[in-house]
Amino acid sequence: MMQHIGRDLLPEETVHHINGIRSDNRIENLELFNSRHGPGQRVVDKVDFAIEILTTYPAFAKAAGGWKNLVEIVHLSDALP
Repeated sequence: MMQHIGRDLLPEETVHHINGIRSDNRIENLELFNSRHGPGQRVVDKVDFAIEILTTYPAFAKAAGGWKNLVEIVHLSDALP
């Protein structure tokens, strides 16, 4: 997973093996979880939710500087595999 995302895992991140076999480290069998709030959520679900919030409340996102940060993040993610 660390090779796939291009960095070390953060302390609140864990890798879930979808099929339950911990030795099966194929990327299609791995999911990145973030457990910062609660027992853990898939990162892809959190990103989907963040996009939904930013598009539903654009004035709040703009006031918080969210659009600027989002543009920077999207630009940086273009360089990811």
